[in-house]
Amino acid sequence: MPHDPARVAAAQAAGGRLGAVHPAAAAGAIPQFHCADFPCFLRPSGAGRRESVENFRKYAAELIGTFWLTFGGCGSAVLAAAFPELGIGFAGVSLAFGLTVLTMAYAIGHVSGCHLNPAVTVGLAVGGRFPVIDILPYIVAQVIGGILGAFVLYLIAIGAPGFDAATSGFAANGYGAHSPGGYSLTAAWISELVLTAGFLFVIMGATHGRAPVQFAPIAIGLALTLIHLISIPVTNTSVNPARSTGPALIVGGWAMAQLWLFWVAPLIGGAIGGMAYRWISPMPQENVVGDPKWRTRA
Repeated sequence: MPHDPARVAAAQAAGGRLGAVHPAAAAGAIPQFHCADFPCFLRPSGAGRRESVENFRKYAAELIGTFWLTFGGCGSAVLAAAFPELGIGFAGVSLAFGLTVLTMAYAIGHVSGCHLNPAVTVGLAVGGRFPVIDILPYIVAQVIGGILGAFVLYLIAIGAPGFDAATSGFAANGYGAHSPGGYSLTAAWISELVLTAGFLFVIMGATHGRAPVQFAPIAIGLALTLIHLISIPVTNTSVNPARSTGPALIVGGWAMAQLWLFWVAPLIGGAIGGMAYRWISPMPQENVVGDPKWRTRA
């Protein structure tokens, strides 16, 4: 493309000084370019960097929280419930899972919303409480946290003489021959779907704008305790794909073969629960679980 002599002369007259504006440019003879004329990825953005740091903190919080849930909940089943006479039993394991969510809700609820569960993340998005764009990174962080929690628990468990993860089950979820009570695939499907839907319904209600938000972690933790009291005999209780993935990877074999159910049923159940509460929601509200800047009318 040939040079415009007028523009070349104007540039020479500017003397090569940074930021110099020739009178011809001010008069409109020479077009001026501003940062706004270029794509945002070509110019630095302090706001963008701050948002990236904020997102990283949320994902890290989800990873740590899901680590705590898997390590604490499954740890109570693998370690403390291993003694028939002195162990904590189903009731103790149920309470342990509820306590992991309750404690982390107070610890990181203000950072990430404390989902700790892909089914919760999906359910909140369907319910209009969470931005869809953040679903995938939240789930990735949760799964990594669940795997790390199971791995650290395994490092402790193998310190006991004769421990074998495959033989013990390592708190993995299962149905049929691998259900604690021998429950069928159909029973496992119904249990996981219905209980996850109920869990999301409680979460949506407890975190609604008209609910006393300071008590939300208690309600949610107790709901998870109740869910475990109901379904440990059926599937060992999942309602959380991230919690199920870590132990399944450690056990391998049958646990990995049956893991699909503990992804599909909770995700569908979570979506149903979120949709159901959004349908009966008593009023528009401003609060959100996961991102304080995201506004919703759900």
